[in-house]
Amino acid sequence: MVDPLFGHPRLAALYDVLDSDRGDLDAYLGAVEEFGARTVLDIGCGTGVFALLLAERGVDVVGLDPAGASLDVARAKPGAERVRWVHGDVTALPPLRADLATMTGNVAQAITCPEAWRRTLRGAHRALRPGGHLVLETRDPARRAWEEWTRDASRRVTHVPGVGAVDNWVEVTAVDGPLVTFRWTFVFDSDGQALTSDSTLRFRERDEVAADLAAHGYVVEDVRDAPDRPGREFVFVARAAGSAEGDGSARGVEGEGDADRSLGEDQVGAQG
Repeated sequence: MVDPLFGHPRLAALYDVLDSDRGDLDAYLGAVEEFGARTVLDIGCGTGVFALLLAERGVDVVGLDPAGASLDVARAKPGAERVRWVHGDVTALPPLRADLATMTGNVAQAITCPEAWRRTLRGAHRALRPGGHLVLETRDPARRAWEEWTRDASRRVTHVPGVGAVDNWVEVTAVDGPLVTFRWTFVFDSDGQALTSDSTLRFRERDEVAADLAAHGYVVEDVRDAPDRPGREFVFVARAAGSAEGDGSARGVEGEGDADRSLGEDQVGAQG
């Protein structure tokens, strides 16, 4: 199921304005340069912000997302013809040999079903050339970011060009172990329409993510700090090696670095 925030045309059209600070992408732009990536798979590309930044730099990009409304926004942007847009999950991908696959923002955490998570890791591995890299981020559960997702802390009115004033806020509705469910509310001043979008994120421990990657044919080369939210997120850098089905040949962390992408300073978003 696609969250209305990304799947409803009226909400998808707001996303770039409400989430205009994309300092979180610096880590991924750095990875493209670090690994000399010429072909990149952007998993959960959303409205295409990262994919289009790469395309402007001459990188061959495949933008993958299950939300058709978000892809419609991406396809309407200048330069969109430079990106190969794919509607669906990893099972919809054509054969690829990408240098780098990315899951920016909340993409990794938004995959809450264990089987869907395993399928995504396998699919990303198949899409990478041997020795290619997967880079993803996930919030550190110990920081309990969801405690800051309250109506009082998040409410704001944004003036959206061509739309008018939009009042929006987020509230947590349930915490069940590693799963945190929250609801975004949007009220359009122009006609009074109120739309809501419920989302759930899975907060995985650092060791859990490392073990999942190792079990699906990756070697975790580094776990870095997120430059936009120091001390709050883990950025995993993993190299594709061994079998994507998980033969146990790739284990552990070869190197370690320092141990919330948002719709607002400490709020929540979910796409790239």
